[in-house]
Amino acid sequence: MALNGQYTIELFSFPSPPARVSQPEAYGLRHLAFTVLNVAEAVATLAEKGVVCESIRIDDLTGKQCTFFADPDGLPLELCQV
Repeated sequence: MALNGQYTIELFSFPSPPARVSQPEAYGLRHLAFTVLNVAEAVATLAEKGVVCESIRIDDLTGKQCTFFADPDGLPLELCQV
């Protein structure tokens, strides 16, 4: 998929994929990140739906709030403050 020639998403699926590290800090392109206006509010909304998020932290590079949680396959997803 592409959007205005700026953003590209490639999705791969293999019948017998190898085990892989799922932590957000693993090397390589390991997770998707979504921007939100308020990380704490987004975490509260996810918690109401039974989704467990890590503690909110401050990103070393941006100085903004972020957190991680896992998708149903155990892969990390990130929420970042806009």
